[in-house]
Amino acid sequence: MPEHLNEFGQPIGEPMPGWTPRPLPPGGRLSGRYCRLEALDPARHAQDVFAALCSAQDDRDWTYMAVGPFPSAAEFEAWVREAASGTDPRHYAVIDRRSGRAVGTLSLMRQDPANGVIEVGNVMFSPLLKRTTVATEAQFLLMAHAFDDLGYRRYEWKCDSRNAPSRRAAERLGFGYEGTFRQAVVYKGRSRDTAWFSIISSEWPALRQAFDSWLEPANFDDAGRQRRSLADVRAGIAA
Repeated sequence: MPEHLNEFGQPIGEPMPGWTPRPLPPGGRLSGRYCRLEALDPARHAQDVFAALCSAQDDRDWTYMAVGPFPSAAEFEAWVREAASGTDPRHYAVIDRRSGRAVGTLSLMRQDPANGVIEVGNVMFSPLLKRTTVATEAQFLLMAHAFDDLGYRRYEWKCDSRNAPSRRAAERLGFGYEGTFRQAVVYKGRSRDTAWFSIISSEWPALRQAFDSWLEPANFDDAGRQRRSLADVRAGIAA
């Protein structure tokens, strides 16, 4: 990329002629082949999501979440009511199209429309969703919404630096690691160093192509096992 200089010969960032603030996420429905995302609604989603989360053998999935675990359906529904009433974070339920049931949630948060920056967070995926095609497509649908529909230029992922599964998930999905903010957060009575990851708009077209290719039915055998990993598909596009 060529260097841009101002009238004093100083290097400056790439010009952004005609840039305007991006729209805020409106909520609503995002549809894919294997799942759809719906604006989180207590009446439609709370019971199904809670039942899906309760299929876990223990509470380890809540260790790095800012909320939970929830001892009862009533307490979880109270959290859903509060979450659904806000717009930042904008929460979505993940609906498995095969069962028609909500099996997890995620959100668009820390919304910065002036700069075109937004973060995916509050990823609350039940055992019915983890490590499935549905989980990958849910992440893809929200990315595509941010970049293609809303025109954001930076899409962030942040997690506790000790949360190895979250870090692996970010890297698998194509996020680039940017660094760790030390002692950035206090939650659940402990300190958190926060690992930062991002995808930027110039990276999105190739990444979108990789997701489209990976999600094709031909990439899965009769048992639903992938023929090529997402990492392999991305590597092939980059070659």
